[in-house]
Amino acid sequence: SLIFLTRGDQVLMIKGAPSKKLWANLFNGLGGHIEPGEDILGSARREIKEETGLIPDDIWLCGVITIDTREDPGICVFIFKGICEVGSPVPTKEGTSSWIQIDDINKYPLVEDLYTLLPMVIESKKEDPPLSLLYRYDEEDQLIITSAN
Repeated sequence: SLIFLTRGDQVLMIKGAPSKKLWANLFNGLGGHIEPGEDILGSARREIKEETGLIPDDIWLCGVITIDTREDPGICVFIFKGICEVGSPVPTKEGTSSWIQIDDINKYPLVEDLYTLLPMVIESKKEDPPLSLLYRYDEEDQLIITSAN
């Protein structure tokens, strides 16, 4: 799961801990793997609580990313968007979360796909159909993002 919480004109981003194997010191949405016995929404709520200590007012599925890893199986990421009007995030072993002005987001070192993905998520509305995205890498190992929407 990959979760983006908003509060007015801000989005909650987590700066990965320097010790992380993936995305150390880069800003990303919240999220992680679905644990045995969890559904995708329950997993997203758990990840938010574990990574920030926050409880969102509302979250909803806003997209699905299929990642072609050139191996079998690929990866599927469920994207959630939500609103969290109260509370301050607490630092965790995953990193430090902070509210960032949406207009300033490109000034931060983001995980590679977020420069394209985050504007789509921010513009999406709860009543919109979920985004359907395919991530793949070309021969030069450049990320290619295509949308079925």
